[in-house]
Amino acid sequence: MAPNSWKSKVIMNVLSYLDYKTGKVIIVGSKRVGSLYRVIQLSIIGYLVGYVFLSKKSYQTKEESIQSAVMTKLKGVAVTNTSESGWMVWGPVDYVIPPQGEAVFFIVTNFIETPNQKLGNCAESPNVPDGHCKGDEDCAEGELVVAGHGVRTGRCMRDNGKSNGTCEIYSWCPVERRCQSQDRHKHTNMLREAENFTIYIKNVIRFPKFSFSKANIQDTADKFHLKKCRYDEALEPYCPIFRLGDIVNQTGHSFQDMALMGGLIGILIRWECDLDRDPSECQPRYNFTRTDINVSRESSGFNFRHARYYETESGESYRTQFKVYGIRINIMVHGKAGKFCIIPTFIHIGSGLACIGGGAWFCDWILLYLMKNREFYKDWKFENVKNSTTEDIQQTPEEQQPTDLLPEV
Repeated sequence: MAPNSWKSKVIMNVLSYLDYKTGKVIIVGSKRVGSLYRVIQLSIIGYLVGYVFLSKKSYQTKEESIQSAVMTKLKGVAVTNTSESGWMVWGPVDYVIPPQGEAVFFIVTNFIETPNQKLGNCAESPNVPDGHCKGDEDCAEGELVVAGHGVRTGRCMRDNGKSNGTCEIYSWCPVERRCQSQDRHKHTNMLREAENFTIYIKNVIRFPKFSFSKANIQDTADKFHLKKCRYDEALEPYCPIFRLGDIVNQTGHSFQDMALMGGLIGILIRWECDLDRDPSECQPRYNFTRTDINVSRESSGFNFRHARYYETESGESYRTQFKVYGIRINIMVHGKAGKFCIIPTFIHIGSGLACIGGGAWFCDWILLYLMKNREFYKDWKFENVKNSTTEDIQQTPEEQQPTDLLPEV
C-alpha cells in the first residue's frame, strides 16, 4: 500500500468523527398504531404536567426538617363548692399542670378530694383486693399491700362482727375510699366553667434550608387583637386563642363526658409552605384528635393523684389528696416547605421524555411482532450494511432502497 494512500485513509477516519449522524425516520400509514402512540404521548404529558408538576410540585426542592418552638398559656376561672373544702376558686395556677407553658400539659376538669390525711394507722380500703382478710394471720406485719396504700400492722379489722375485713395499715389516713356516691361526687366537683377556658398556643417555625421563619400570630397594629379574637379556620386562621370546649368538640366527643372522666387530645399543627408564593399564604392548619382508646371504661379517660401539704401550729404535717381527672393535651408540629429549583425540574422533564421514548419502543414492538405485515416492516426498519465496492457506494439512494411503498397496516 502506498504511503500516501495510507495517510489519506487515516485522515478520512479522523475527519469522519466530525460528521453529523441522524436516524432514519419511517412513516407507517397505520391509524391504529398512530392513535395508540398519540394516546401514550398525551397520557405521559398529562401525568408529567398534571401530577408531577402541578399536584406534587416536583419542580421544587423540599425540606421537612422543620425547627419549631411552642409556648402555651391558659386563662379562665372556675368555682367549686364541696363538703370537704367549701368554696374554692380555681385559677390557671391550680388547674394547669405543669404551669410553665409547655407543649404537653394537663388541665384539671374534675376531682375527688380526701382532706386532712395524717400519718397513722387505719383500715385499708375495701376496694384493694390484697387488703382483704379473715384474721390477723392474713395481715403479716411489715408487708406492703399490693396496689394498696401502706404497710400492714398485723391486725385484721372487721366491722360489726363481719367474717371478712381489711388489714390495718400504716399510711396517710384516712385512705381514699370509693363509695356508691362516687359518681355524684364526680359531678359535684366538676369545674363546669372549664369549657370556656382559653388556650393560647404560640408556635414559631423555621426552615433552615431556605432561611424562612414564620409564626402562627398575625402581625397587626391592633394591640387588643389577641384579647378579643378566637380561632376560626376560615375567618381567623392567625388567631392562636382556642376555647377548650371547641377543641373537644373538634374531636367529635362531648365535653361533659370528657371532663368527667378525663381524656387525651393531640393537636397537630401542620405547615405546608410554597415559598414560590407570597409568605402570607403559608398558614398553619390545625387538627384535633382524641388519642385515648375508648374500648372499655377502664382504658378510656385520664387521671392521677397529687397532694397539697400543710403543717399545724404544733409542727404536725398533714395533707389534702386530690384525685384529678382532666384533659391532657399534646401539641405536635409537622411541616414541609418547597421552592423552585432547576435541577429537579430538568430531572423530571428528562424522565418524561424517556417515558415518551418508551412509548415509541412499544409501538415499534407492535409493528415488528404483532402486525400481519411485520416482515415487510422489518425490511424497512433494519438495514444491514456490508463491505461495498466503490461502484456500490456511488449508487444513488433511490437505487439502493426498494421502490415499494409501505402498505397500510
